[in-house]
Amino acid sequence: MSAYHPLTEAEAIVRARAVPGVFAPGANLTVREIGDGNLNLVFHIQESGQGKGLILKQALPYAKVVGESWPLTLDRARIESEALMIQGELAPGLAPKVYEYEPELALTIMEDLSDHVIMRRGLIEGNAYPLFAGHIGEFLARTLFFTSDFGMNQQQKKLKTGRFINPELCKITEDLIFDDPYTVSANNNYDPAIEKEAASLREDRELHLEVARLRYGFLTKGQALLHGDLHTGSIFVTPTSTKVIDPEFAYYGPMGFDIGAVLANLLLNAVAQGGRMDDPSKLGDFRAYLLDTVQQVWDEFETRFRALWAEHCVDRLLRESGYLDAFLAELLQDTFGYAGAKMVRRIVGLAHVADIDGIPDEARRNRARRVALAIGTDLIKRHRTAGSIGQMLAVANLHLASKEGN
Repeated sequence: MSAYHPLTEAEAIVRARAVPGVFAPGANLTVREIGDGNLNLVFHIQESGQGKGLILKQALPYAKVVGESWPLTLDRARIESEALMIQGELAPGLAPKVYEYEPELALTIMEDLSDHVIMRRGLIEGNAYPLFAGHIGEFLARTLFFTSDFGMNQQQKKLKTGRFINPELCKITEDLIFDDPYTVSANNNYDPAIEKEAASLREDRELHLEVARLRYGFLTKGQALLHGDLHTGSIFVTPTSTKVIDPEFAYYGPMGFDIGAVLANLLLNAVAQGGRMDDPSKLGDFRAYLLDTVQQVWDEFETRFRALWAEHCVDRLLRESGYLDAFLAELLQDTFGYAGAKMVRRIVGLAHVADIDGIPDEARRNRARRVALAIGTDLIKRHRTAGSIGQMLAVANLHLASKEGN
């Protein structure tokens, strides 16, 4: 094919046929453009009646959510494909297989996951995934450990860091998560009904100080190769399988940012269910599952990370057990803060979550927004004193009860 241009559906089929060993010669292929994100075209190619398929993901040179006035580098497609291959190698079975990457078209061709569902959608529908905590705990532990100074040659890590300098997408994070929600910004987007809460974010100097600490950590802590956008819309699941997708925001940053993102999205769904489930018993049970999953994700991550450290730590001094304890204590605090920041941006920032925005009743929808902001700001303010993941659950339960009256 020619130099870069956005693919048509017909061109996507031609490109898919050229991938060796997937489709039979002359197979009847169908195509749908399914990209519902902000930055890319995504084509789903299937062979009729055979259950075989491919995903073709093409980066656009601008943000779809805004348009051509917000240009973006196409190199993010290379970053995403390389991150997916690294994650697939380090955490087998927990990321989609990459078949090919075509730099001229900023195109990644990967495994079809149409037998999975987007986790956000599944949780919105009230479905539980009992193996998820173990799977994501393993993914986080292995991808973060083996791309850090604990688990890889430290000179190679410095070189690898250069492959994932991702300034444009990092700038999006730096602005949308660690700046815009706390000032008057054209990028902010929220219902006027929560103007009082939004104004409080702009005026709370104590909160700003803690956000500044988190922002500086995001800017400077090159601890490990992050996914960079690890929310429940970037995870495909079945009851027995978990696949992490879309690491185009990948860069070397603070480990707690990825862990906090996962936990924040579980908490956002726990908040949202108060506007979706009318049966108090069902609501209580599902929230208990979600909060227990928050606990399990951290526990599974910590257990696996400690085991990897014991067997594979490459640095003599970093093998001191006292240092690992101190590191994980600080990591837990980072996780608290980044989880809170992720929750806040999803309520007043540019991009929201369907969990809350899709609540049919306006009053319940805005109540959920207020609860999410209360939990998020509390986690940010408490992050430097956090000592256990149980404290995160306590914060969530406190605001779920006090602001919902249940």
